[in-house]
Amino acid sequence: RDLGAVQSPQNAFYLNLGLQSLDVRVRRHNSNALKVAQWLEGRPEVKWVCFPQLENDPDHAKQQKYLPEGTCGVISLALKGGREFAHNFMDALRLITIETHVADCYTCILHPALHTHRQLTDEQLLEAGVKPDLIRFSVGLEDPQDLIADLKQALAKI
Repeated sequence: RDLGAVQSPQNAFYLNLGLQSLDVRVRRHNSNALKVAQWLEGRPEVKWVCFPQLENDPDHAKQQKYLPEGTCGVISLALKGGREFAHNFMDALRLITIETHVADCYTCILHPALHTHRQLTDEQLLEAGVKPDLIRFSVGLEDPQDLIADLKQALAKI
């Protein structure tokens, strides 16, 4: 009561319900993301992929030391071809949703330079620590082969 708003009992119940399965969900997010990141890493349309569990990632040794059971379901990547290519790619996705969520049950993708930070120039993006070609990809609980199939068909359309 001294610090402001308090959750309603129903919202507290929902939060607790979600926390009960968090361990299982995080493991699935992580294993799905690793499979998707490995697939993305080998694609000619992909400029770079950042996921600490990939052996070529600069933070792989830290991940092995501090998070040996895995990280999370978030992958950072960039596609060759710039903003227009990224925009067309994301519009072609059918299963993966363009949203700002992270660690949701379903897979979400976002291009900050086109969405949340679209008012900034490339120079301002870099000052804010956001690469203009960055795509944030939060892998959900779907079958990773379904996600890869959606990525593949979207890349084929552009």
